[in-house]
Amino acid sequence: MTKTINKKELSQEQRDELLLVLKERFEKNMHRHKDLEWSKIQAKLEVSPKKLWSLNEMEITGGEPDVVEYDIEKDEYIFYDCSAESPKGRRSICYDREALEARKKHKPENSAMDMAAAMGIDLLTEEEYRNLQKLENFDKKTSSWVQTPSDIRERGGALFCDFRYGHVFLYHNGADSYYGARGFRGSLRV
Repeated sequence: MTKTINKKELSQEQRDELLLVLKERFEKNMHRHKDLEWSKIQAKLEVSPKKLWSLNEMEITGGEPDVVEYDIEKDEYIFYDCSAESPKGRRSICYDREALEARKKHKPENSAMDMAAAMGIDLLTEEEYRNLQKLENFDKKTSSWVQTPSDIRERGGALFCDFRYGHVFLYHNGADSYYGARGFRGSLRV
């Protein structure tokens, strides 16, 4: 995938390339989206240039986005990052801007919340993370920040999840912490 610079729209060539990648991933992983048809998803994507741009950002940072759900009430397809491990281009980051600014030494380059906002996506919630793990097992060697309730965040903490010993674990850490094996997974509704 080609990285776009300071514009939230892809060229026709980039759109075609991304749609092909997404279609191939969709077809290889039918267990993630039983009963959904690619042609309907592609039709929605083709009229949503900003959503395609966000999916491209998910792709170029290593997220391998794929459709995992269809919200019939809102008529929206839901994409999650489906890379085996937390996306490589989104690791070694703290939780949010407040945590980033609070660090006095060894600041990471970015935060999960800022990156997600810049990409036009949302961090997975704990529930979404657990639902993703029902499709197949992710984060066997890494971990991913998840949306943190305000009462935890106000006390300086943030939540992350991983998959170990056949189970999904939810943990806490200082929001300003960052590790080479911790990133975040995002979601996008189209």
